[in-house]
Amino acid sequence: MTTMDDRPPAPRSLIDELEGHLLIEATKVEGRAEAGRFADSLACLTDTQREDVEVRFADTYLALTRRSWERTARRGRELRAEYEARYRALRRRLCAVFLLGAAFALVTVVSVSRR
Repeated sequence: MTTMDDRPPAPRSLIDELEGHLLIEATKVEGRAEAGRFADSLACLTDTQREDVEVRFADTYLALTRRSWERTARRGRELRAEYEARYRALRRRLCAVFLLGAAFALVTVVSVSRR
């Protein structure tokens, strides 16, 4: 996988992509295991029905997990935007206080030196 300018992707992006694939695979395995446990609790199912229930359950499990991840990621982006806005506001305030302090110090020095 290369970018349009033929540079290889950054190692961090490769690691993130690999982690994503591993997380999805682990979730699929978990979903299939839960589907098997659920189907086992329904003793009246035929083998075909059991397979159908397991497939549907595993698909639903993965879809629900994906929606949960998407909500978490969206909330993370919202929180990041909120914190960045607060950080910018605090930085502006700090700069204003610093400039006012520097101006006050300069006025004090000038007024003392004129005496």
